[in-house]
Amino acid sequence: MVNRRRFLGLGPLIGLFPSLAFRSTQPQSTTTPGPTAQPGPLVISTWKQPKAHAAAQAVLEQGKRAIDIVEAGVRVPEADPNDTSVGYGGLPDRDGRVTLDACIMDEHGNAGSVTYLENIMHAISVARAVMEKTPHVMLSGEGAQKFALANGFKKENLLTPAAKAAWQNWLKTAKYKPVINIERHDTIGMLAIDKAGNISGACTTSGLAFKMNGRVGDSPIIGAGLFVDNEIGGACATGLGELVMRTCGSFLVVELMRQGRTPQQACEEAALRIVKKQDYKDIQVGFIAVNKQGETGAYSIQPGFNYTLTQNGQTQVTDARSYLKK
Repeated sequence: MVNRRRFLGLGPLIGLFPSLAFRSTQPQSTTTPGPTAQPGPLVISTWKQPKAHAAAQAVLEQGKRAIDIVEAGVRVPEADPNDTSVGYGGLPDRDGRVTLDACIMDEHGNAGSVTYLENIMHAISVARAVMEKTPHVMLSGEGAQKFALANGFKKENLLTPAAKAAWQNWLKTAKYKPVINIERHDTIGMLAIDKAGNISGACTTSGLAFKMNGRVGDSPIIGAGLFVDNEIGGACATGLGELVMRTCGSFLVVELMRQGRTPQQACEEAALRIVKKQDYKDIQVGFIAVNKQGETGAYSIQPGFNYTLTQNGQTQVTDARSYLKK
């Protein structure tokens, strides 16, 4: 079983910011939409997330908004001490501090985000509060924590004994090397279409284990880790966040769908744009997407990325197609 800590490959952190007008030199995908090519409510997320989808499905069945669905879903791994890449139980940075990043977008284009948030378990709910209660999109660090406490969130220690032991063991060598597919089952990006046909998304993480203090990846960045345009669709990214940020990955996927690509084609082209600019053999990035018609797509550079889909009362985990093969 591949785990999250094997997902992120140490790749070159050198790249050019590509123009959105770039046309891939790779042949366009000829794959057909999967079995989800039908309108109607659905939930899709990165990685194997049955518990998160059960919570999301319960809210969906109540007829609530898509934003309520995705928030409820991603709160599950945030509270699970066994998920070592998100929320409570997340592995700390190299200084032993657990710092959380999250963002959320609704069907109206509203967005909220928090970065470098400490001692608050449900970063996604704080991000939503930023969206709904402030004129801002993002709050960071101490300011984000102060805002959370002022809005009734509980301050608590997120460093579990298991995570602390892993950090102390890492200190013996203090070597830093992200590993491909390391984030499987943990970090989560989730998209939902509600019964009214509206789309929202959420993304939450504790980031790379033993990262430099202060590092923030793609997960809380609107347009990188997550982007939603209710007229078109939504997308989430996972993997080495620096590469996703350099390509505005999730925004790119949605814009490609706007230009007529299917979700599958858009995910593939976004991944190939990274391949074109990077030494892709030692890095991993994966995308999921959904359009307004209920078609979904998923694609990654390396094999090993999977996603969870709930539709018509059924939940299944599927291995995504990848550029490189096993």
